Amino acid sequence: MRPIRLPEPPSGSIGMPDIFEGGVNVIRRAVVIGNGFAGSENQSIGLVRALGLSEKQTIYRVTRPRGGINEWLRWLPVSFHKMLDSVIRQIFGNTRFVMTLQGKKLVPFAAQNGGNVGLSAVLEADPKKIAAMARESFEKEGPLLVVASGRDTVSIASSIKRLAQENVFLIQIQHPRSCLDRFDLVVTPRHDYYALTPSGQQEIPRFLQRWITPREPPGKNVVLTVGALHQVDSVALRIAAAAWHDELAPLPKPLLVVNIGGPTRHCRYGPDLAKQLVSSLYNVLASCGSVRVSFSRRTPQKVSDIILRELGDHPKIYIWDGEEPNPHMGHLAWADAFIITADSVSMLSEACSTGKPVYVVGSEHCKWKFSAFHKALRERRLVRPFTGLEDISNSWSYPPLNDAAEVAGRVRGALAERGWTLQR
Repeated sequence: MRPIRLPEPPSGSIGMPDIFEGGVNVIRRAVVIGNGFAGSENQSIGLVRALGLSEKQTIYRVTRPRGGINEWLRWLPVSFHKMLDSVIRQIFGNTRFVMTLQGKKLVPFAAQNGGNVGLSAVLEADPKKIAAMARESFEKEGPLLVVASGRDTVSIASSIKRLAQENVFLIQIQHPRSCLDRFDLVVTPRHDYYALTPSGQQEIPRFLQRWITPREPPGKNVVLTVGALHQVDSVALRIAAAAWHDELAPLPKPLLVVNIGGPTRHCRYGPDLAKQLVSSLYNVLASCGSVRVSFSRRTPQKVSDIILRELGDHPKIYIWDGEEPNPHMGHLAWADAFIITADSVSMLSEACSTGKPVYVVGSEHCKWKFSAFHKALRERRLVRPFTGLEDISNSWSYPPLNDAAEVAGRVRGALAERGWTLQR
């Protein structure tokens, strides 16, 4: 399987003889351990990109069985879940159907390996094989950088580190909840530590506090970010601007992009928020040249139906129908301002990396660590609440949020402490 490659700016080391870039202390390649979800995998790929190793990365994936009775087993560790799924398949036959707990109804299994979410057709993550590859190729290729993200990747990534400790530098993105000393670096949003703040402790009943993680302040190997890592940087935006020039450049300015996610456990909302958004959008249309609206996979149909019914026929407004190609990167490159629902840390992080005005709708529905995330964005003057009273033609700016670049700097420092460096 060929590595997935992303374009990178020209290297400053062109023409440098290989002998000066050799040695067993130079990291020249990266392995990404994904979980089938774009929001997690983009963080790992974004960090590898910021480290300049996109051309030398290989993607592996941890696949959790999905569909049918597996929806009842999502709370199990992925290794035990896989074993139990195998037993069920042996009992009921090696078919794509099993009995669910809902009477005698047969429910098809969803596509494995993440289906159409995130990357597809990538290698299954086998910690023993990856660790053996790191050990066997160490003298010739140098150390291996392993970057993983998401709960299901924790055991795989830590096993690779345990099996090839002297040959691997391991970065785990998103808080692994326990035993942080298994990783060389842990990269996690600052709001994951909300439970330890005075506000967080007031919100959590005392009898539940011992079960909330993290339980201790971040250690030396923990890197805190404002938002989520991603692949959006100046190079990616320039490429997207060129690719979407013919479609988006001629649109009347200012171009307002509206990204609508979906409710989460900590950010609950429904049709009322859609009605509020519609009303506020009508109030600002006079100051807009054009509006582009996109839904996510999590957007409830009740919400999208309201938006389509109320805004679908307006001449200034285009609503993306979900068909490929996805205009998301083109929107980031060409938009003059954004309106984003409060539920998506990823969408907000990407938009804030552009330095353009970002308005948030629905943050009053968020609680727990999501409220801490929105507070951090407001304190850094990265976002403003969308009220419907804005003049979209009045632009404002801020230093772009660049978590991936800041984390990359911490990675280089940690490597230097170990006597390793990155290929330039």
